[in-house]
Amino acid sequence: MASATRTFARALRTSARPAINAAPRAAFRQSARFYSAKPTGGSSSNGLLYGLAGAGLLGGGAFYLYNNDSNVAPKLFVPKFEDYQKVYNEIASRLEEKEDYDDGSYGPVLVRLAWHASGTYDKETGTGGSNGATMRFSPESDHGANAGLKAARDFLEPVKAKFPWITYSDLWILAGVCAIQEMMGPTIPYRAGRQDRDVAACTPDGRLPDAAQAQDHLRNIFYRMGFNDQEIVALCGAHALGRCHTDRSGYSGPWTFSPTVLTNDYYKLLIEEKWQWKKWNGPKQYEDKKTQTLMMLPADMAIIQDKKFKEWVKVYAADNDKFFEDFSAVVKKLFELGVPFKEGTETWTFKPVNA
Repeated sequence: MASATRTFARALRTSARPAINAAPRAAFRQSARFYSAKPTGGSSSNGLLYGLAGAGLLGGGAFYLYNNDSNVAPKLFVPKFEDYQKVYNEIASRLEEKEDYDDGSYGPVLVRLAWHASGTYDKETGTGGSNGATMRFSPESDHGANAGLKAARDFLEPVKAKFPWITYSDLWILAGVCAIQEMMGPTIPYRAGRQDRDVAACTPDGRLPDAAQAQDHLRNIFYRMGFNDQEIVALCGAHALGRCHTDRSGYSGPWTFSPTVLTNDYYKLLIEEKWQWKKWNGPKQYEDKKTQTLMMLPADMAIIQDKKFKEWVKVYAADNDKFFEDFSAVVKKLFELGVPFKEGTETWTFKPVNA
C-alpha cells in the first residue's frame, strides 16, 4: 500500500507544477485526525548551545550562541528566512524516509500535529493555540484526540537537535506547512515567533473536534476559535489526507484513494459516492458502498447533512483552485491563533523541495 501510494504521488510530481492555486500537490498519508504521546527530551548540537535572548526579536527571536569553550564570547544569532528554509528542507527530505510508515509518508501526521497544537485555541480566554507546544507534556499529550501524535513529535526530534535555535512551537507549525506543500497542496504563508511554554499552559481536554458528533458540535468547537461556516468546511478538506487507525482514534481507513496527495476529492466523494454504515465491531463510521475501502466519520457526513455547510461542500467539490485558495487562508489563520507576534513580523513562503 505504502509503495503504491508513493509511486502515485511521485508520478503526480513529475507533471508541471502550476502556480499557487493549481491542480493537487501534496504527498500525505496518515490522517488529519488527532492523536497523543508522552513528552520527549531536549536536545543540543555539536557542542554548541543556544540561549533565548529578547524573545520574539525581529519576529523569529534572537539567540545567544555559546561554545563549550568558556573563553569564547557568546555570539548573537538572529535566524533569518534562509535559516527557516533550511529547517523546511530538512523536514521535506525526511518525509518519506520510512517506507513502512502508514502510506509511506510522515506528511499527514505532521499536519495533524500542527492542527492539534493550534486547534485548542479559545478566543474568549485567549488560551491554547500553537504558541507554547504544550502537547509535549501530560496531560495534554494524553488527551484522546491526540492519540498517536507521539510519532510526529519523535519524527521532529532529530530536526530540533540539528537546529536547536528553533522553538518547538515554530517547528511544529513549520512541519505542518512543509507537509502540506510537499504533498502537492497550496502554498501556506508562515510567520515565526512562537515561544515554548511549560506544563502550566496545557489546555483542558475536549477542545478538539469529536469525530462521533454532528454539526452543532462542529460549530461549537470552531466558533470558539473564531471560524465561520465556510472556514469550517474548508478546514475539513484536510481529510483528503491520511487515514484513521484503530489503535489511535478507534476508526479505520482513508477518506480518499490518494491519502498522501491533497486534492478536493474529499468533497467530491462526499457528494458523489453512496455511503452506508460499516458493519464491524468498531465505533460507528461510514464506508463507500461501491468499494467498501473508503470511510467517512459521522462528523464528515454532518457537513453534507447541514444545508449551510453543504453549499460550501458543493463549491469546493466543483473547483479545486477555489478550495486551495480558501484552504491556504484558513490554515494560516488556524496556525496563528493566539500567537502574540511582534509588530513587523515578516510573512514568508517557502520553496517546495519535492513537489
